[in-house]
Amino acid sequence: MKLIKDNHQGISTFLSFALLPLSGFATDIYIPALPSMASDLSVTNSAVQLSLILFMVSYGISQWFVGSLLDSYGRFRLGTSALLIFALSSFIIAATHNIYLIYAMRILQGTTVAMIVVGKRAYFVDVYSGDKLKHYVSLFSIIWATAPIVAPFIGGYLQTVFGWSSNFYFLGIFAVIILVFELIYSGESLKQFQPFKTKAILQVYRTTLTTVDFVLGLVIIAISYAMLVVYGMTSPFIIEHVFHLSPVVTGYCSLLSGVFLMLGGITSKMLIKKPFNRKLGVAIALQAVAAVFMIATSTLVSNLYTLMAFTLIIHYFGGFVFNNVFAFCLGRFTKNAGIASGVTGGSMYIITSILSYGIVNVIPIQSQALLGVAYLSFSIVLIGVFTLFVRARAKEALQQSLAQAA
Repeated sequence: MKLIKDNHQGISTFLSFALLPLSGFATDIYIPALPSMASDLSVTNSAVQLSLILFMVSYGISQWFVGSLLDSYGRFRLGTSALLIFALSSFIIAATHNIYLIYAMRILQGTTVAMIVVGKRAYFVDVYSGDKLKHYVSLFSIIWATAPIVAPFIGGYLQTVFGWSSNFYFLGIFAVIILVFELIYSGESLKQFQPFKTKAILQVYRTTLTTVDFVLGLVIIAISYAMLVVYGMTSPFIIEHVFHLSPVVTGYCSLLSGVFLMLGGITSKMLIKKPFNRKLGVAIALQAVAAVFMIATSTLVSNLYTLMAFTLIIHYFGGFVFNNVFAFCLGRFTKNAGIASGVTGGSMYIITSILSYGIVNVIPIQSQALLGVAYLSFSIVLIGVFTLFVRARAKEALQQSLAQAA
């Protein structure tokens, strides 16, 4: 078994951070190419949007199961094997024009990326502890936000110069490069392998899924992420078909969106010592207000600048909420880091997929006003879920204090 050398731990940690945004890269990089992809493959807009959803569903479902495998068989061999398969599937997508083969490869990619990302999230729990672990975990969503910043920006240029298939060649080459560095500098981080006992594993899943504040936290981060996904699925068609601008502009807009998502995460880290419930309540309320104004102003003016102004505000508060609650969910069950990481990420993606694909089929989002309606719908649900979340946390705190007193 190859272990991480002490003098390679810094590089191994850097590589782990580099792979955390892989799920976002695998979706966001070809967002500017969606209209061109639909035209080139002679399929509908919803058909190419489905390739995003299939990846997300596969990624979400897989995270539920890979956590127990990673806790039992280790991170390194499974992770490097998944990287190789991801690279090969990317090259296959780039070389084909069959939408059904693309669907199959995207499902396979969802599974492999789940193996990679869940393992890398658990890596930090394996290697670090205490304040250093808290510091790294608080960086997760900030690092993750680099994908919606960088990926569409790169994808817009690749689409304009080389066509949509170049996005998947890029993903394949990126995976191969990281794989080489992983084989040289990384190794197994898991110190104590857990026996693969079905009954014990199911008990851990049962515990996590019956913890009310944890489950409500999953719904909150799923809604926050769904806002970003709905923007990614619909903005290329609004910007390129309604406003008649190029995929490069779509890439720049997605870059700005990602920057504000990251700024929200950075702000949450700066305010980490502020009262948890209060700061989240304010952020969620301001997000809803921005959605209302987005709809109201669309009757007076609707262009790229107004569309992006309100989108950036909403994504900023979304990043703030996401970062706080995601860290809460990851830290809720430290004894089973792999399973907790998988349940957190998996549930988020499954719920997000259902919400985002559902709303784009219910609301034909082709304007600023309709995007605002989608945001407001999410905000209203988010307010309700957050109210239940606050009550659940209060009840949990009361039970803990009574247990300590007894």
